[in-house]
Amino acid sequence: MTAMRLEGRTALVTGASQGIGEAIVRVLGAQGAKVIAAARSIDKLQSLSAELAAEGVEVHPLELDLAAPETVAEKLGELPESFSEVDILVNNAGITEDGLLARMSLEAWEDVLRVNLTGAFATARAVSRGMMRRRWGRIISISSVVGLMGNAGQANYAAAKAGLVGFSKSLARELASRNVTVNVVAPGFIGTAMTDRIPEKHREELVGVIPLKRLGSVDDVAWAVAFLASEEAGYVTGHVLNVSGGLYI
Repeated sequence: MTAMRLEGRTALVTGASQGIGEAIVRVLGAQGAKVIAAARSIDKLQSLSAELAAEGVEVHPLELDLAAPETVAEKLGELPESFSEVDILVNNAGITEDGLLARMSLEAWEDVLRVNLTGAFATARAVSRGMMRRRWGRIISISSVVGLMGNAGQANYAAAKAGLVGFSKSLARELASRNVTVNVVAPGFIGTAMTDRIPEKHREELVGVIPLKRLGSVDDVAWAVAFLASEEAGYVTGHVLNVSGGLYI
């Protein structure tokens, strides 16, 4: 068997319409998985699905808004039968509403916690029963080095990303007896459309504090996810895989 192949597995990736989420869809699909690509932007998902279908990858676009986590189970219940049994969950969806604590509104705090943390809870709860019944599953949440080391002006985001770590470690203990692993990937500074908008001088300063002296790529994160989703990672659970170029050691 070729290493890290995922034939016969169905993956659900949230926040899949761009950036890291899109890269994860592409990599898991390339490894043989069928992929449910979920996000709020259905147009982008349909375009991605059509592109990957031409490459022989089965992708089902799913409009899913984690700002309304109470709707997640119902939306997943509407999946076609061929995509209804989720083997791999990647909690990637996230938002930011940055601001210093003294000026941060309760709404900004709660918005970020709702999408980034409660959304992950809702998706994991919805798919974990099937994983336990089938006695195989992978739950992978995308946190951040900000959740490990903090960052001024991002108390809400850091709290949510740190919360994913505690949530995942607890869930790893709950689900281990059913052969379901639960892990976290914590990216550092990754080259995306968001970081492309950072002024060049500031980008150089960011790179200067990274031991590997470069921003990460979305594929760096996606391949870390692919490993944790694979059979080869079957003895890894409750782990935080730091993909930050040495920024957090």
